[in-house]
Amino acid sequence: MLRHVSDIFLFHKSGKFQTWQNESSLMLYSEREFVSRQNSSRIERITGVTNLATQELSFDHIHLIARDPESTANWYVDALGAEIKASYQTRNAPQINVDLGGVTLLVRGQRNGEVPGEPSPMRKFADYSSHNEWGTDHFGYTYHGNLRKYCEELRLKGVQFAVEPWEFTPGNWLCYLAAPDGVSIEIVEGK
Repeated sequence: MLRHVSDIFLFHKSGKFQTWQNESSLMLYSEREFVSRQNSSRIERITGVTNLATQELSFDHIHLIARDPESTANWYVDALGAEIKASYQTRNAPQINVDLGGVTLLVRGQRNGEVPGEPSPMRKFADYSSHNEWGTDHFGYTYHGNLRKYCEELRLKGVQFAVEPWEFTPGNWLCYLAAPDGVSIEIVEGK
């Protein structure tokens, strides 16, 4: 989050606020106390600034529309070790809450009146991959381990790849899984 206060820019990062006027004056301070260097001889204290990162807002879920919600939910369980948390009907469509790595995937069926379009397949460009359309392209996870070995385990479970594992920068590997209903999941090897 970025905010301008008295010619000083503030942004929130990992529970701390950083202030800067230029690259040479970057400083890190606690949430409610900011010190900025106005010039080389004067330091001004700015107090009472509220938390700009709105603590009431937190990530909740990724909503997926599936042709066969039960089959799709089971794919996440079987392929990636997810856990089904709930299964119910909402607005005349089945909905299944799946926990995958601490993130809730809401997998639901087609609702009355909906006519979902077919997603574009993942496309390879010169040095990246993309669905090449507006909106959410994919969602991503970090795998903490050897990604290529993990991908071999996924292949044994029948997982298909939209993009095979590749070294996108020296020593950094990623791949894209082809999940049901045209969903792409990026997996990056964590260091």
